[in-house]
Amino acid sequence: MSLDGYVAGPSQDVEHPLGVGGERLHEWIYATASFQRMIGADGGEFGVDEDVFAAGFDGVGATIMGRNIFGPVRGPWSSPAWDGWWGDTPPFHHDVFVLTHHARAPLVMDGATTFHFVTEGRQRALALAKEAAGALDVRLGGGAHTIREFLALGLIDELHIALSPVLLGSGERLFVDGDDDANLTCAASVATTKATHFTLVAR
Repeated sequence: MSLDGYVAGPSQDVEHPLGVGGERLHEWIYATASFQRMIGADGGEFGVDEDVFAAGFDGVGATIMGRNIFGPVRGPWSSPAWDGWWGDTPPFHHDVFVLTHHARAPLVMDGATTFHFVTEGRQRALALAKEAAGALDVRLGGGAHTIREFLALGLIDELHIALSPVLLGSGERLFVDGDDDANLTCAASVATTKATHFTLVAR
């Protein structure tokens, strides 16, 4: 999240998947050793940012995301259909449940990632994700609208916010006017030069 409250920049499209300027929010990730391994590179930094980024994958058995996170396409799926931002081997390595209004067959990718397209709503996606995860956690991958919906239903146990020292000026907000604190309390915070990491947990 930027200092002025945006989690993505404006004008998201294929050329700007995070919105114009939105990649600046994730600079704390790019230098970490885990991210470098994810993109097939060597090296990378260790420390707080690395620990926080790596922890986001520990013990996760399934992911839920909104369609806007999966890709920039809207309406019925085109042909050839969009297959995600992540290439042939997405970094999830488990089942991913994409919320959408348009049915589509599961998309099986290399590296044990399968995208399932759920048209029956948030509760159905959560039930399927819990079943797929078994004893492991379900991660909510965004975007902002999806997170707000799950917060409103009291379905988030823990929320990580990385507050980046940048100003975007416009874009997509995680919290909007009228939101309350969603029954969350700050359990921990730690700062680096690239981000301040807040762990919020359900009361």
